[in-house]
Amino acid sequence: MNPIHPVVAAVTARIVAASRDSRADYEDQMAQALHDGTARGRLSCGNQAHGFAAADEAWDKLALKLAERPNIGIITAYNDMLSAHQPFETYPDLIRKAAREVVATAQVAGGVPAMCDGVTQGRGGMELSLLSRDVIALSAAIGLSHDLFDAALYLGVCDKIVPGLFIAAARFGQLGTIFVPAGPMPSGLPNPDKAKVRQRYATGQASRAELLEAESQSYHAPGTCTFYGTANSNQMLMEAMGLHLPGSAFVAPNTPLRAALTWAATHRAVEISTLGKDYMPFHQVIGVKALVNATVALLATGGSTNHTLHLVAMAKAAGIVLTWQDIAELSEVTPLLARIYPNGVADINHFQAAGGCGFVFRELLAAGLMHEDVQTVSGYGLTRQTQEPWLDGETLSWRDAPAVSGDLDVLRPVSDPFSSHGGMTLLTGNLGRGILKTSALKPADHKVKAPAKVFATQEALKVAFEAGALTGDFIAVIVGQGPKANGMPELHNLTPVLGTLLDRGQKVGLVTDGRMSGASGKVPAAIHVTPEALDGGAIGKIKDGDIITLDAETGRLHIDVADADLAARPDFKLDQTCNRGLGRELFAQLRSQALPADQGGGLFCQI
Repeated sequence: MNPIHPVVAAVTARIVAASRDSRADYEDQMAQALHDGTARGRLSCGNQAHGFAAADEAWDKLALKLAERPNIGIITAYNDMLSAHQPFETYPDLIRKAAREVVATAQVAGGVPAMCDGVTQGRGGMELSLLSRDVIALSAAIGLSHDLFDAALYLGVCDKIVPGLFIAAARFGQLGTIFVPAGPMPSGLPNPDKAKVRQRYATGQASRAELLEAESQSYHAPGTCTFYGTANSNQMLMEAMGLHLPGSAFVAPNTPLRAALTWAATHRAVEISTLGKDYMPFHQVIGVKALVNATVALLATGGSTNHTLHLVAMAKAAGIVLTWQDIAELSEVTPLLARIYPNGVADINHFQAAGGCGFVFRELLAAGLMHEDVQTVSGYGLTRQTQEPWLDGETLSWRDAPAVSGDLDVLRPVSDPFSSHGGMTLLTGNLGRGILKTSALKPADHKVKAPAKVFATQEALKVAFEAGALTGDFIAVIVGQGPKANGMPELHNLTPVLGTLLDRGQKVGLVTDGRMSGASGKVPAAIHVTPEALDGGAIGKIKDGDIITLDAETGRLHIDVADADLAARPDFKLDQTCNRGLGRELFAQLRSQALPADQGGGLFCQI
């Protein structure tokens, strides 16, 4: 391996220094949580009896009663409404059988909610999405709080689910921990074709029936959606952090290889449990270098901007202080190696076929952009994650991932990247701080200077579009979309509208204290702007016609209004009716306590 890149080394050292006290406190908590023998062996007889009363196998009940063998806690995000999580229905039974094979037991400790941003896009339910990450963490913690378990398997895939599970796993970091994915659905209607139908529908050129048919051909089977949004970015991160068995992320559901990987993950969970021959707790796998590796892998593959929120919160749960500045500096030296929709035309299955995670990690390791000297659930060294699984007859084996890309339009080596820059830019200026994703932008769209058009909602902008009022160059400003205001929903419905205007030759951009979908990226957008409008941020004081500069090249987010004049404008006032219906009233307390976007946008950034 080449020496670590000086910028990666410097950022790593800075994170270590910033995290010294919080990480030491975290390690102390993990040491205090560790104990001799099985966890359940310390419970009273009544406690224990409640924990195995319903065991459905005589051997399981006996093993749980004797409290001498490892017991694996399963936290599952299963539901049969969502394609990505439907395959988890059969996992608990398979895991229990696999555990018995190595003289151990497994129990479903609890389920967590798994909402789909694809279902809730543009709807009121989307306003629960970001905060669901924290609800997921709480739910998983409740399941594991029974203290009956010596290791944990986390079954989750999408958007807020994996970050929420990660936060919970960090708080039970004394346990051996493996994340077990379900895999992507087969490729359907190509994503660019789907996007064209969406834009045609936005302009009235396609019927609702035509749009529904296109969407149905794209999202059509069990498994994760195949574009490279937050869900598949999650899986890349778990691979990069060593929390998956190598090459697990993008193996299709309901296949012999998928089942073999789940079986093997169960066996490995027993081995790394507190009673196992190779005890390896979560807190030894996840340290500063693992978080840096994950960030670099995200940037190198053009992953979801949602992780500028999630990674900050996930790191903090493990006592690590990761900042937007750290992410931005890593982005400057990380080459873009993958083109996966929305940053290209290929989907995640094409990425996997071209070489997948193993190829990417080997390239980054060779360039000194990832740390090799880390623990993974498979053992020491990130090189383990450069392998891919295969079945030799019925035997699960691993081999080196391809050394040469199978498709240079999808995956490239460090020596010939799509871009020298990772595609995440930190913007700063008198409007605050925001994130801009450039990996899917044309160079001509890296800078926009234009008058503002201010809207309270994405629906209001769509009404203006349909009325023909969005003429000329402009920057759309969508305010009151931050964590405290309404839970920070994704504003994915803006993409077809603004994309259509771009295609017409208009110069347009977006500035918002909300989020964009992990599948967005065509439109130059300063997102996650903080301070948010409800916290007194300058974004809440923008007026129609104010000239705004959004510049990826200089990292500038500026409004051409004198500071004194801007300060004299009235503070933003939120229309509280936006927080009613679909259970949003129940989340009022969580919204009021949500921290700014650059601190993770949730509740658990000050653990």
